Amino acid sequence: MARARVGRRTAPGARCHIGASAQSGYGWRLVAPNGRVVAVSAHGYPDFTACRSAFEDLRAHHAAHVGAMQHGPEANGWVWQLRSADGEAVAVAARPYERYSTCRSAFGKFCALLESDVAIAIDAG
Repeated sequence: MARARVGRRTAPGARCHIGASAQSGYGWRLVAPNGRVVAVSAHGYPDFTACRSAFEDLRAHHAAHVGAMQHGPEANGWVWQLRSADGEAVAVAARPYERYSTCRSAFGKFCALLESDVAIAIDAG
């Protein structure tokens, strides 16, 4: 089994799944080593190449982006967003969290995964 570096520890590799939908074009989702979806792209891309490029750019420059926690739009809990320097959302939490502290922790884990070796997978369909 391939191992990915997360900080000083090794963990089974995280995966970035890239797939297409009829509504929004191509999008990515980051899957943690435990199989849970951690984050999704904030918007769709016109093709696979643009989506992959956007994810790789996010990994390379995530430290320059700004993370923010906010209460979800339907008051279903806390969500996080990662925004570029110009304010564009580039990644969002895959689900709402009941507690602010859990949301903040999940955001930290997302950032750590971005620094690990992430395999790119193409979703069928």
